[in-house]
Amino acid sequence: MTMPPCHRTLAGVGKIFCAPLKRLFIFAILILGWVQVAQANPYVARNGERPVHLRIATCAVSGGFTHLYTALENHLFDKYGFKIEHVFIRGSSSALAALVADEIQFLYCAADATLPALAAGLDVKLVAAPLVKLPYVLVTRKEIRRMEDLKGKALGVARAGDLSDRLSRAMVKKFNIPDVAMRPIGGSQSERYQAMIANQVQGVVITPPLDVRAKNDGYNVVYRLIDMDIPFIYSSLHASARAIRDRPEMVQRMVAAFAEALNFVDKNPAKAKAAIAKVMRVKDEEALQVSYNVYTKDIIDRRMIVPATAVTESLELLRASGSPVKRRAEELYDNGFVNNLEKSGFQKELWGR
Repeated sequence: MTMPPCHRTLAGVGKIFCAPLKRLFIFAILILGWVQVAQANPYVARNGERPVHLRIATCAVSGGFTHLYTALENHLFDKYGFKIEHVFIRGSSSALAALVADEIQFLYCAADATLPALAAGLDVKLVAAPLVKLPYVLVTRKEIRRMEDLKGKALGVARAGDLSDRLSRAMVKKFNIPDVAMRPIGGSQSERYQAMIANQVQGVVITPPLDVRAKNDGYNVVYRLIDMDIPFIYSSLHASARAIRDRPEMVQRMVAAFAEALNFVDKNPAKAKAAIAKVMRVKDEEALQVSYNVYTKDIIDRRMIVPATAVTESLELLRASGSPVKRRAEELYDNGFVNNLEKSGFQKELWGR
């Protein structure tokens, strides 16, 4: 008697199913694989879903926004159902006002610049913090080779009380250097650097890639502020409390898109450096490589968790300076969205561990 086709065997597999059951089996395997992928990345846009048009702002031009620049250049936001318009708004105060007014839907900016307004009561929260250490360096004129040489000199800052001013004061205090003036110059890091060249000030705190240009111009890199080991939140994603409450899926997808951007930049250094070069108009390969290393290796947290300690210490400094603090530290951030990436297996799928 001939065995039914359903009972034939295949070496290395065991019993093979008859044709209809075999097709069903293969289909089930495909569905299972699709479900596993969907579980690992449940944040991508669904088939046929219309893209959502969003505006995301940065409040400066900086290598610290490398992941955003690269994601925009390589259309990473598309798969999450977004059509993104990137806008530049000078200064954190104006950018935060636009966020609260829903003129922009997200802000990517240094949290140290925005926390004073959040602490004073502005209804905005940090929802992801990819960069969590100080990327700044002190560059000085040629005659200043050590921190001690700053005695009686002036450092250029944007304005009194801003990030460049606070970092410069903290650095001078750490080394106990007397008689150092903080001279408001205004403008960008490049403009403050030009003020140093003109000897209006003798030093400035800047970030890569400008520090490489300073070194190539013959000026001194005297100190790297990452060595101060100050709890700090640099580039971070902000959303309004209203968006978090009313549009949590949008916020979750944006946080997931940023997580993928970190992974994409890590795996595609050439594309990341091309994005930096385009936005910052830098051609020097050394400057591009230094920027890439600092912003994608040295100060990054792949989990993007907003560090509670840094927020708490920022509020303590604000209180000590007499600035208004009307909200508790835990009211200024929401780590629920980044925690969801871990729980869903999304981060493990991205990084393989």
